[in-house]
Amino acid sequence: MSAGRLRAPAWDELDPEERLSRDELQALQLERLRWTVRHAYENVPLYTRKFDEAGVRPGDIRSLDDVALLPFTTKDDLRETYPFGMFAVPMDQVARIHASSGTTGRPTVVGYTKTDLANWAGLVARCLRASGVRPGMRVHNAYGYGLFTGGLGAHAGIEALGATVIPMSGGQTSKQVQLIHDFEPDVIMCTPSYLLTIADAMAEAGLDPRATSLKVAILGAEPWTNAMRAELEERLDIDAVDIYGLSEVMGPGVGNECIDTKDGPHLWEDHFLPEVIDPETRDVLGDGELGELVFTTLTKEAFPVIRYRTRDLTRLLPGSARPGMRRMEKITGRNDDMIILRGVNLFPTQIEEIVLGIDDLSPHFVLELTRPGRLDELTVRIERAEGADAVACDRASAALIARVKDQIGSTVLVTVEAPGTLERSAGKLKRVYDLR
Repeated sequence: MSAGRLRAPAWDELDPEERLSRDELQALQLERLRWTVRHAYENVPLYTRKFDEAGVRPGDIRSLDDVALLPFTTKDDLRETYPFGMFAVPMDQVARIHASSGTTGRPTVVGYTKTDLANWAGLVARCLRASGVRPGMRVHNAYGYGLFTGGLGAHAGIEALGATVIPMSGGQTSKQVQLIHDFEPDVIMCTPSYLLTIADAMAEAGLDPRATSLKVAILGAEPWTNAMRAELEERLDIDAVDIYGLSEVMGPGVGNECIDTKDGPHLWEDHFLPEVIDPETRDVLGDGELGELVFTTLTKEAFPVIRYRTRDLTRLLPGSARPGMRRMEKITGRNDDMIILRGVNLFPTQIEEIVLGIDDLSPHFVLELTRPGRLDELTVRIERAEGADAVACDRASAALIARVKDQIGSTVLVTVEAPGTLERSAGKLKRVYDLR
């Protein structure tokens, strides 16, 4: 735990919406849901068609439960309407466009009006405040700028809060280290895997990662475990909190952990209506049940989305630091990064949690799927910890194989490699390589 821990905001420092009771919040959600459903139906041809095919009209939405009448939206829908077919306002009202990388097909394109951008900045500012950040603090922003929503989304929120933004973007790791040393920021925003890379670079430069000015890291854009949180907090003497978002719904700032509880991101339900569904049957699940997270935006003008299937796996839980707003269990897996190995489902985060409990292994690993014969094989390529000798590596490799078998039920191969062998991430980390 950081010696210079930042404090949680007082109740009267919160946005009025954060202080609403559950009943008050749900009344606001229903009003906004009815608006967004009508807005999408009347202005987005894809939604006009999908609603008509489902036999539902905007006037059918009389309660929050009626959202289940509406059709789902998927990433394929966004690609089908590429580039601007999902926009619900004329192009002269679109103030900014972002897009995904498009590595698995056409990129998904999202747009924002000036009001959307103001709302987005306000929600990221809310996330920062929940993380203990206050006006006047310095925030080192190492999320990537450009079409990716992370960099500019975080940037606007930092400014909206009244903090000082250091717009470093991703990459140039040695420069990241230099600026953290010279500019003495209070806060860093980046992916958890990249913060590990920065900590490694600090050590290589002869700097103590625990001796920096950093007090809190606001980390997101990829699943990460509480074991990774403990590793980062110990290594850098900071608090590490989870920010959640995705470009199709807004970008970073859909939800955030509170520094005083660190019990999963509270979702800003005044702007987003979450559901959890069974990914196979598509049935809506009750709070506390594990399934796929689905969002309906409630205030977006340029790019409303109705029941967007995120592919993220989680469960909805009662609010804690924000009693009126539900939180979600930390995302530790996605439908599309699940590996099925000889009939057993496993996620990279499960391997991560085991790895972080073995002293002579580093947190840097990748998973390689191959099929040398009739059956699939999974190899964990992992770097040894600094100072671990051959005997220690053999012992650690055997421990990893045994714990994966015991805790997950799968048999894996392990290759232990020298420090610095594996490619370092400057943004979202790619853990799984399918070589079949």
